[in-house]
Amino acid sequence: MPISFRGHRKQYGFIRAARVAHLATADRAGRPHVVPICFALSQDSLYTAIDLKPKRRPAENLQRLRNIMQNRRVAVIVDHYSEDWKRLAFVLIHGRASLARGKEAQRAIRLLRRKYRQYRTMALEGRPIIKIRPTSTCPWGTV
Repeated sequence: MPISFRGHRKQYGFIRAARVAHLATADRAGRPHVVPICFALSQDSLYTAIDLKPKRRPAENLQRLRNIMQNRRVAVIVDHYSEDWKRLAFVLIHGRASLARGKEAQRAIRLLRRKYRQYRTMALEGRPIIKIRPTSTCPWGTV
């Protein structure tokens, strides 16, 4: 059952402020795959684009997209590292992934461009936009 970040203000602020996260997907057999992502957050979803940064494969052949088509269950970790270990923190998000389409994809692109200036001149329209609806969150540390 999807949840909203509305009731988790401290987590929402921590996640929203982060510049990078890590997306974990798994194929049908459960083989894990983890990649760093740029992302934007709405009240009930997290979005990440398959952008034009260099990739080894065409967008439609990326492992994360193939995995999502086989197994929608994903995890995202947003963390803060500090040499002062009293300041370590993370939020683990479990959720269900799908591709955003239409007006939702347009809204996600606006959110991504607001957060990352690099996206303001990058053609994201027509590119895959992954939408993650959180089903649970688990904070740890100074979140």
